[in-house]
Amino acid sequence: MSQHSAPGPGPGPGPGPGTEAERLARAALTRLIEPGSVLGTTAVRVWGAARALQILTGADIPGPDERQELSLVLAGEGTPLTERTWARSLEGWAARTASLAPERDLESLGRLGGGLLIPGDAGWPPGVEDLGPSAPVALWYRGGGPVPRQESTLAVVGSRDATAYGQSVTRTLASGAAARSLTVMSGGAYGIDAMAHRAALASGTGTPPTAAVMAGGLDRYYPAGHEDLLREVSGRGVLLSEMPPGASPTRHRFLQRNRLIAALSGAVLVVEARWRSGAQNTAGHALGLGREVGVVPGPVTSPQSAGCHRLLRESPAVVVTDLEEALGLMPGGLGTGPEPGSGRGPGVPSAAGGGTESPDARIHDHLTVEELLVYEALPLRSPVPVDRLCAVAGLGPGTVMGTLKKLQRQSLAEQHASGWRRGPVSHG
Repeated sequence: MSQHSAPGPGPGPGPGPGTEAERLARAALTRLIEPGSVLGTTAVRVWGAARALQILTGADIPGPDERQELSLVLAGEGTPLTERTWARSLEGWAARTASLAPERDLESLGRLGGGLLIPGDAGWPPGVEDLGPSAPVALWYRGGGPVPRQESTLAVVGSRDATAYGQSVTRTLASGAAARSLTVMSGGAYGIDAMAHRAALASGTGTPPTAAVMAGGLDRYYPAGHEDLLREVSGRGVLLSEMPPGASPTRHRFLQRNRLIAALSGAVLVVEARWRSGAQNTAGHALGLGREVGVVPGPVTSPQSAGCHRLLRESPAVVVTDLEEALGLMPGGLGTGPEPGSGRGPGVPSAAGGGTESPDARIHDHLTVEELLVYEALPLRSPVPVDRLCAVAGLGPGTVMGTLKKLQRQSLAEQHASGWRRGPVSHG
């Protein structure tokens, strides 16, 4: 049996009803389609993975009935399909078609003890289906542990530049939850994420004790400074990602990764978060999916807690001050539950908009998704040609050129004889 015919010894104990062709098609689609692409994932859902791969790569065109069915489903989801959207999307996918090598990707990760989970596999997490049209087409994994059950998974997220207070609280709450057989899930980043993983590894009795959801390919440990930690998470737990081997983490992919953390968990606990942060983005996704969100308050003078206080003021998140309150967030409630009296605002602020700008707002927070994809594709130093940017961003030449001009006007991109790179504002 080839290495890519079954998920291997980790989260997928064996192939589901899907054929090897289905697995290969979905492996290719993870490289073709950006995470969260409603058009791409809906095409897979409507036409099936193999047929969608044919059409999205330009190997065939949809028949009238196929096109009508896709249009009707998208309209029902509130995203009408226009000729312009379809043409631009095909142009972007065409830029990546030459790089598709699903057999290589499956074999590459298989050598590292990983594989690919697809719908129908025994290890496929049902919680991701709550994401509806933006649910992933497949999930790459690396590690010996199973994908944790949603109802026994607590996501612990927070600031990368955590304070001593935040580290201490995270250690206490994550180790306590792990000792109660919960899986502690996070994103493998510096700060709160790292402390949550370490505490779970030290005290965990769950299966697995911890899991990390990554924004890039699982053939490399990112950040590099956490190689030892992520290697231990992989050894005793599991690493998960939508992205195929070799894919780089970008800001857009980090933000999309956050929706997976929310969907895979039974509840989300935010320990520290700045005014505009990925942790707030994760909390927003969780609330939108109906998950409980708990927030640890901090000193009113601490920028690292400004986002926590904002969540408590503007969303249905609840205050968490001890382990029992954290456990009470879980489905069915394992503790006494959080204290009442937290904020009950009309909705959660997104990480990329709303509210008053803070001094630490980043230069690219205002960019659209297309602008962000192109900006992330730009190198810092050596300019690259437009076709290279098209392949990395997954957008067509016309879209990339138009976007580059917009970024150039904001000094976020600059043109040279050999191509484009990031502009002076990016280095400021």
